[in-house]
Amino acid sequence: MESRSQHCESGVNSANPHGMFQRANSSTNANIIHESNIGIPVTAQGLFRSCDGPLEEMLVNRAKQANILKERQSTDLQRLSIKRKCDGEEMFCTRKEPRMLEIDYQLVTMPLPRIPLKSIMDVETRLVYVDEQDITYEFEKSLASTSEQPTLEDGEIVDLMGASNSNLRPQTDKWLQMSLKDASTCYRQKKYAVAAGRFRTALELCSKGAALGRPFEASAEDISSVASFIETKLVACYLRMRRPDLALNHAHRSITLNPSYFRNHLRQATVFRLLDRYTEAARSAMIADYMYWLSGSSEPRISKLIKLYWQAMIEEAITRTETFSVMYTPFAIKLRADKSEKVKEVFAKQHPSYVEYVYTDPQVLHILPQTTDWPPSASQHYLLTIGFKTKEDGCFLEKISNRKQPTFIEHKNPFCPFTKEEAEKHLESFGKRILPILDFIRCTKLAGSLRACSGVIEKLQYASFLNRLQRVKDESQAINQAMAELATIPYLQEINQQEAELLQSLMADATDALEGKRSDGERAWNKIQKVGLIEDFIYQLEDSFLKTKKLRTARRQRMKLKRLESAQLCQSLGNKAASPRRAEGDGKDINTAAV
Repeated sequence: MESRSQHCESGVNSANPHGMFQRANSSTNANIIHESNIGIPVTAQGLFRSCDGPLEEMLVNRAKQANILKERQSTDLQRLSIKRKCDGEEMFCTRKEPRMLEIDYQLVTMPLPRIPLKSIMDVETRLVYVDEQDITYEFEKSLASTSEQPTLEDGEIVDLMGASNSNLRPQTDKWLQMSLKDASTCYRQKKYAVAAGRFRTALELCSKGAALGRPFEASAEDISSVASFIETKLVACYLRMRRPDLALNHAHRSITLNPSYFRNHLRQATVFRLLDRYTEAARSAMIADYMYWLSGSSEPRISKLIKLYWQAMIEEAITRTETFSVMYTPFAIKLRADKSEKVKEVFAKQHPSYVEYVYTDPQVLHILPQTTDWPPSASQHYLLTIGFKTKEDGCFLEKISNRKQPTFIEHKNPFCPFTKEEAEKHLESFGKRILPILDFIRCTKLAGSLRACSGVIEKLQYASFLNRLQRVKDESQAINQAMAELATIPYLQEINQQEAELLQSLMADATDALEGKRSDGERAWNKIQKVGLIEDFIYQLEDSFLKTKKLRTARRQRMKLKRLESAQLCQSLGNKAASPRRAEGDGKDINTAAV
């Protein structure tokens, strides 16, 4: 483990082919440190507030775009199916037949082989640190929506000032182009600190409206694509400088602005890896692989590299955790109660030290990179079983299956705000016990969710406790990460009208929270938490009432029994006292008759 950690610390240096990093002058370093304290995404503010209802418009457009991409992929799968059938091959099915291993005879679990660190660094060198010099890939989705328009191949680099595809993509602002060219030149010269400063200048220009040549005619999606390109370049600069802490917020914002580009998710995964947050890195890598498939890219080599990275992050997360252990079981149908007990028995045999509390995810929706073949319905599904050393670490998971709005904290009076001491207690519980487990469950489950216990709502509630303790920087990071998750959800699953309204409400409140608008108690996620606390309060009242009723009934039965016993005792004593008197009276009667 120690040697593995040492390798991970030197990972960024291995990813740099020359192994050298430029030193920044004192003024540049001062700017970098100052920039790390900035929590509000200025560009996002400019986008969301520049016109009436741009946030709602962007979310609706992204949902429509995700549906278009899914339909296109579905059409491609159908064409491939017909082609294989015509060629005499086995027909390609998008959904496998329901099948389950014979669990009564033998239950087979999936082992996770070790991935060498060199393979991880090779993936990052090829896919993360690639020098993209053009913004055209950011407009791929708009180009791909029209069948007559040509699409860009992955890795294609076009001069930013060139005329290639100029009639198909929006033209960037002239001053912004010059600033980006200067920054890219510094990046190629390995002057990463200087390049980061230039990209920050370009980001400021973009936030002031200098993004496209015709700002009044530009759509919010096109402006966000330009801003996302700059954000992801800042991520690359800070990774080269071995500053993943500075790269983190930029990685989140690049996804919030453009969630459909797979490299944004992969760069976020790299940042998480360098911060030793392996479960979140695994989920980012999984989404990156799905986004690569969803975009229509068909290069199997790149998909294999992403899956290898995803697999390595899962392995690292399992290896480094000490509070719980996991087991993946191949399944393809809904789990029955009797089978669940069989799974737990097998888990207890394999992991005897983690049986204080064993939880089995009732939804068989987990996928592993070794057997994933997009779309998700065509992949092998697995059942996830988690065992804990102590019951306190995992017992909160019971609420997931039997509560509509579960909350994992306790509050005696749900109608009163949290005190500072309570906020510190709940913050520690969220950060060390609840969020790590929810993040691990999600690192092999693609479909996101807007309901409680999905991990996203809990992340925002965690940010509220940080706000209560005035930890502004950590709060900004948590909210930016949650916004990136929310922006990605329409691409991962179908959302109904109610979920779309909740998504808009969460995104709007998250933006307001970053800007410091309105009180924290008015946030949508705090209202959800209050509903959960009230639900817990009602359940507690019900349990207390039922316990009191049971005790009252038992006490009444005992009193009734005592009265019955007392009556019987009095009756028996009366009968005993009456017997001698009756005998004495009979004797007197005999004597009188004799006289």
